[in-house]
Amino acid sequence: MNTTHHPIGERTMRRTLVAAALAIACAAPQAQTWSYKEAAKPYAGTTIRVLDEITPLQEAMKTLVPQFTAETGIKVEYELLNHFEVINKGQADLLSRRGYYDAVMLHGVQMGQMLAGNALEPLDALMKDGKLMNPALDLKDLIEPANRSLTQFKGQTYGFLNWNYNMVYWARADLLNDPGEKSAFKAKYGYDLGPAKDFKQFLDIGEFFTRKAGQTLAGQPLKTDFYGILHEGITGGATLVSVWENMLKNYGGGLFDAAGVPVFDSPQNVQALTLWQRMWKYSPPGQAEYSLVDVPTVMGNGIAAQAIAYSDFVLGIDKPGASPLAGKFTYAGIPVNADHKGKRSAASEPSTIAMNRASKNKPATFLFLQWLVDKDTQRKLVEAGKGGVPIRQSTFQMPQFGGAQAAFYGAMKSTMEVAEAKPKVPKIFEIYDALGPIVQQVGQGKLTPEQGAKQGQEKMLAICKKCAL
Repeated sequence: MNTTHHPIGERTMRRTLVAAALAIACAAPQAQTWSYKEAAKPYAGTTIRVLDEITPLQEAMKTLVPQFTAETGIKVEYELLNHFEVINKGQADLLSRRGYYDAVMLHGVQMGQMLAGNALEPLDALMKDGKLMNPALDLKDLIEPANRSLTQFKGQTYGFLNWNYNMVYWARADLLNDPGEKSAFKAKYGYDLGPAKDFKQFLDIGEFFTRKAGQTLAGQPLKTDFYGILHEGITGGATLVSVWENMLKNYGGGLFDAAGVPVFDSPQNVQALTLWQRMWKYSPPGQAEYSLVDVPTVMGNGIAAQAIAYSDFVLGIDKPGASPLAGKFTYAGIPVNADHKGKRSAASEPSTIAMNRASKNKPATFLFLQWLVDKDTQRKLVEAGKGGVPIRQSTFQMPQFGGAQAAFYGAMKSTMEVAEAKPKVPKIFEIYDALGPIVQQVGQGKLTPEQGAKQGQEKMLAICKKCAL
């Protein structure tokens, strides 16, 4: 072994060690001392306007926003409007280049149109600015694949996952656990009654519990008809989303192929639409008018055994005082097609608050966007709302997500494991308008699944041949 010292090698090594020490000495204090207060000093007194959607989640967030202002001196006009107003008013401001709002809440389904319109400011340059970027933000903790599929486009970042709307399976635990119902179900179907794990079980349970007034349910005579399955069925809402992501994709189908070309007339979609039509036989007669808001209301009124619903709306019903059935529900992930060997799918609508390219207050807005998804802010949000819809994996470790709510949050977590944002399709709302009535008519039996698939494909191709960006 040669132990002779090499002068050049030693000098090089010393320089390397000194450089490393200096780098650590410079970097460590920055990571330790970075704060929203220090980062915001050049922007104190600035007013930014942020448009968001009003749900219980955002109402809880609104109570926290003054804390950001107190810490940074940046004033925030945090405006909350309903779903349709946010889309109309927010998109109009973004596309007009007026720049009234510095940041606007966007559902994933809107991203294609806004990106095609060059209306959004990528955050990458701001994220590389050490004075502005919170070194402890821990973006790897944001729930995937929702975050990346929503905010990443052609190598650039257009926001952070802010709201993680998702659908869950929702059923009446008091009925599923009733000894008489369990015994009768097993005698008829040959397996134990419980939350549906696949669509066959979902249909069996739907058929089993669909009963007329005068029949008994859990030993009690029914005063009104009772139904086994409840879905959103309105044409202009999220009905198509549920059919698309919960059913078509779990049969291996969908709206587009990997290149963004319409494939609505695929054999897999016909099979899934057949399932969708069968479900309607066990649903309330007014389902064609039910929106995503009506589904939890109807479940809370006690006329249906099981549903698929947005979890944030379920939160508003399954709590003391909101429904006489509060505490009598159970939850699970979205049922699957047991015959499909491909990737599992579950409907969701991950959403972000995107920066307006026309904003005149981009650094101050960037600080606020970080603060919204900061671990400490998210912890306070959960505490303020006594629960919520996590955007971070670590949030699931909080005590609010266990105990009596464990089944609900387990169902939510199951959805989030596979939930992706929509492909970025600029004309997606035209496609929604075209397919919504078709999907409804298939459910109602006015079109066969084959007719619906054929008509839908023709309408999609009339809108775009290659639809995704």
